[in-house]
Amino acid sequence: MSSAADGSAVIDPEVAYRAASGRDPRFDGRFFLGVTTTGIYCRPSCPARKPLRRNAVFFPSAAAAVAAGFRACKRCRPDSLPGSRHWDASGDLAARAVRAIRDGAIDELGVAGLARRLSVSERHLHRILISEVGASPVQLNRTRRAQTARTLIEQTSLGLADIAFAAGFGSVRQFNDVMLGEYGVAPSALRRPATRAATPDDAPASDAAPTIVLRLRHRAPYDDGAMRAFQRAHAIPGMDLIGADGAFTTPVPATHGPALATVDWAASGDEHLTVRIRPADIADLTGIVAKLRRWLDLDADPQLIADALGHDPVIGPLIAARPGLRTPGSLDGPTTAMLTVVGQAVSLKAAGVFASRLVGTFGAPVGESGLRAFPTAQTVADAGAEALREIGLTGSRAAALHRLAGALAGGLELSPAADRAEARRELLALPGIGPWTADYIALRALGDPDSFAPDDLVLKKSLGAKTARQASVIAAAWSPWRSYAAMHLWTASAYLP
Repeated sequence: MSSAADGSAVIDPEVAYRAASGRDPRFDGRFFLGVTTTGIYCRPSCPARKPLRRNAVFFPSAAAAVAAGFRACKRCRPDSLPGSRHWDASGDLAARAVRAIRDGAIDELGVAGLARRLSVSERHLHRILISEVGASPVQLNRTRRAQTARTLIEQTSLGLADIAFAAGFGSVRQFNDVMLGEYGVAPSALRRPATRAATPDDAPASDAAPTIVLRLRHRAPYDDGAMRAFQRAHAIPGMDLIGADGAFTTPVPATHGPALATVDWAASGDEHLTVRIRPADIADLTGIVAKLRRWLDLDADPQLIADALGHDPVIGPLIAARPGLRTPGSLDGPTTAMLTVVGQAVSLKAAGVFASRLVGTFGAPVGESGLRAFPTAQTVADAGAEALREIGLTGSRAAALHRLAGALAGGLELSPAADRAEARRELLALPGIGPWTADYIALRALGDPDSFAPDDLVLKKSLGAKTARQASVIAAAWSPWRSYAAMHLWTASAYLP
């Protein structure tokens, strides 16, 4: 999707149809699908069967669909979305709220805090979610907790009481009632005999909490080689640890303090990744798992992306050679944004040196692991630009990092729940942050599947484009999956941004 000079939405029907075919909720609010044979309009993620291409028309807003004579679908209720065309174009409130709840926002902030983050009243948030998805924020969070609890019951030997609190329930009685309501059986009936807890020999030692071993499922194929290469290229000495078998350990920000998470590539399978998690508090586990899934892009549908891009003369051969390639996400939006600024206009090796000094100087120890967490935005903002220069950053980059940290500490939202267009505007308003940085942050920290950095030198060279405008024109054919197209071009060039 793009915008015309007057700010109105411009919809490419072929792009919109590809997005709607995958029912990906990341596109809700960007456009609406009308079905000419039924006279009904829907959200892109509507579970109803998608019409043939010749019977599909697209609108920038619910109001435009109604004006054209279409009625709202009773299954996905597109008429309940916030009414502004500009609001709809920048991201649907309900979809942003669901993504935030999935990532643990209610456990961290409560319903009132989530409403403040989304800049709406608690009552309005409740009304929108009831209308849009048929459940209140509390009900959605309860289902999320039940799903986490079932995973822990089936894959670990933790006691049921420990699982109840790890999943976020306030009491064992509440846990039992919810699990019975969600699955129709008592929690103990879900236990598999083979479950056991494992404590790895190669993980950093700590007595803070037991290690939880989980199998995080994903759709096959999954290009683990590319993800492992990305982790190696971006590992920060002092913060990340790569084991002899390639297992990757890194801190994960959490409410009660950073956890240590290890991706055990050797123990992973075709349809799951094995992770070992040592949280500071077991109550943080649900949110940690959500962050890991986003970081490793475990919820993507590789077949859907291959169907959309596989016939393209440029990207198609790359998909055939690297099926299941994912876009690395982010464990923490502010951290990813600050690291992106640190690495501007320098090599990956140099960026790693600067990041390691930043962690060593300002990062806090993670238990007794010997590793340190990346400093918070508030810590970096309080340090001042002059202190940042002492780690080797140029004056301009230190100033840019300091301004970004101040904006983040002041409320700049960089997460999948953020309004992507607004976040990009706020980033570009900061001196020292240009379009490439904003686009790359959108791809990783905001989880935008359609972000593309036309200013990137490698992308322009791969496409034979002399200017960013030329690269944008070529990449338009890959929407709404331009993030994945960019990753294919980067990896094909043996370069990981």
